[in-house]
Amino acid sequence: MVRWSDGQMVWTLCATFVICLATAVPAAGDDWPQFLGPRANGTSAETNLLQSWPAKGPPLVWQKAIGTGYSAPSVRAGVLVLHHRVKDEEIVEAFDAASGEARWRYGYPSQFVDPYGYNNGPRCTPLLTSNRCYTFGAEGKLLCVDLRGGKPLWQRDTAKDWTIPPAFFGVGSTPVLESNLLFVMVGGQPNSGMVAFDAATGKTVWESVGAENWKGVPMTGWPGERKVAWQTWEKQASYATPVLATFHGKRHLLCLMRQGLVSVDPATGKVNFSFWFRSRLNDSVNAMNPVVQGDLILISGAYYKVGSVLLRVRPDGKSVEEVRRDLSLEVHWTTPILHEGFVYAFSGRNEPDARFRCVKFLTGKVMWDRDESWPPHSTPTPSVYGRGSAIMAGGRLIVLGEGGLLGLFKVNPKKAEEISRFQVPGLQYPCWAAPILSNGRLYLRSEDRLICLNLRGSAE
Repeated sequence: MVRWSDGQMVWTLCATFVICLATAVPAAGDDWPQFLGPRANGTSAETNLLQSWPAKGPPLVWQKAIGTGYSAPSVRAGVLVLHHRVKDEEIVEAFDAASGEARWRYGYPSQFVDPYGYNNGPRCTPLLTSNRCYTFGAEGKLLCVDLRGGKPLWQRDTAKDWTIPPAFFGVGSTPVLESNLLFVMVGGQPNSGMVAFDAATGKTVWESVGAENWKGVPMTGWPGERKVAWQTWEKQASYATPVLATFHGKRHLLCLMRQGLVSVDPATGKVNFSFWFRSRLNDSVNAMNPVVQGDLILISGAYYKVGSVLLRVRPDGKSVEEVRRDLSLEVHWTTPILHEGFVYAFSGRNEPDARFRCVKFLTGKVMWDRDESWPPHSTPTPSVYGRGSAIMAGGRLIVLGEGGLLGLFKVNPKKAEEISRFQVPGLQYPCWAAPILSNGRLYLRSEDRLICLNLRGSAE
């Protein structure tokens, strides 16, 4: 018999039998080695997942108390890596993904204190290769360790190496990797908003984005005909993770900075184009990853009705044009799921504004809309998801509400079809890390708990 350690639920021998039966069925598995999964877009190709859940939710595999933070774990080749904070240390820790058994840990001192009173742990997700793990801490410490044993290979302290204005909520943009270059939103002044590091050694390869590309850029969406006058105290780093994409045969690194969207050449750091996109409120952030389809880019924000903009990259790759600008989505800190021309996303800045919507990607038409709000400063209830997060697998949307409500939806642009819901014992507000799925196991984290559920089952 398997039990929740906090005594909230007893899992019977029947549930254990379901786990054994499900794992005996051959199925396609997938690693989840980076932020938003193997394709960096919140989707998984896994099959043979449960198409609906028992009333008491998917079977529990394991759970554990963890340190604080908002970063999701990552999984590769049976190893789960979590970046969290325990007392005065940020800890990179590896576990057996199937059992939760500890494998190795590496810690270093941290004195970060969130200026707005949120928790003081890491915000960025570990990035795993076949033999290495890269992490980016809340104070800007960039670390590379051996994935097999946790041995430190190199470290950079970006707060010391660059002039970086203080962030609102600490460092929160996860690094991305391509062709042995590690791309990091450092946020350095005056022209080191983005930095490329040699992934093997940690040495700086190029620095780009800042005063040089932003000076004189039209402040699109703001009143009048204002243009950017660069200030040395300007924050550059946002909470959106860079996205690699190909337009008209050329590779681009899309960086949604605090000021807006910048495309740079990944090999050289040379800026292709800059597009102003930010709220007129100073205390505001961009946090949604750009969503790409063909030559189109969707960006969205939630502060002061900044809304969404759909951009088309022109054939020269050096400029963009607006396709639409509207309030169909006001995405705060999650990244929408794009499927067959429709976007599924949570919209709204705060709890009283929370909506779950399906929007037509090209036109912005709202196909369906669910009210997921609750009164401000109140405890979330299991009846709503709030500003949730979603991933897609097996023709289903797996949704985690910020109060710990786990839901399963059909991917249907015509109407919202909720199949199952389950308030996960031990998960409480705020659950702000998106779920991750690997080899039939769903991993969920809150500020102080990591839970693994079994989603393997016979397909319909």
